Amino acid sequence: MIDSILKFNERFVASKGYEAFATDKYPSKKLAVLTCMDTRLTVLLQEAMGLRNGDAKIIKNAGGIIPSDTDSSIRSLLVAIYELGVTEVMVVHHSSCGACHMSYAHFKPLMLEKGIPESVLSEWEGRGVAAWLEGFHDTEGSVRKTVAAVVNHPLVPSGITVRGFIMDSETGRLAEVKL
Repeated sequence: MIDSILKFNERFVASKGYEAFATDKYPSKKLAVLTCMDTRLTVLLQEAMGLRNGDAKIIKNAGGIIPSDTDSSIRSLLVAIYELGVTEVMVVHHSSCGACHMSYAHFKPLMLEKGIPESVLSEWEGRGVAAWLEGFHDTEGSVRKTVAAVVNHPLVPSGITVRGFIMDSETGRLAEVKL
């Protein structure tokens, strides 16, 4: 698959396909979107929100969550705010998310099956892997928790607008989650 992507990339560059995407690093809408890495949202999210290349910083992870105050997603949001001029943040979870009901108990046998030694898993269990790989069980509650993690982070300045939504994974419809 990677080799076919590289061949496509050669043709893309040779035909100057990149010209349609020309922009700079600053989001023109001063917007950051924290969302899930779900493949259904790869194009749907931007299309359903009317976002073009360069309009917003799109930050994706499993579930679109912020599990800790030093998580890479909050780091990315801080860079977007302080370095790139972001003034608004949208937290966008979605229907039928795989992170809903995700758990270490599910992953552990899969890891063992793929050859991760029990000793390594035991070490990681001592480091809190169960909490780290825990998903959520209530999508609206997870949106509220993620919005609160941004709003209440001590390094996020006041005046940043943060709102939460759930996107329908099939239609792209956004429903705001009231806090």
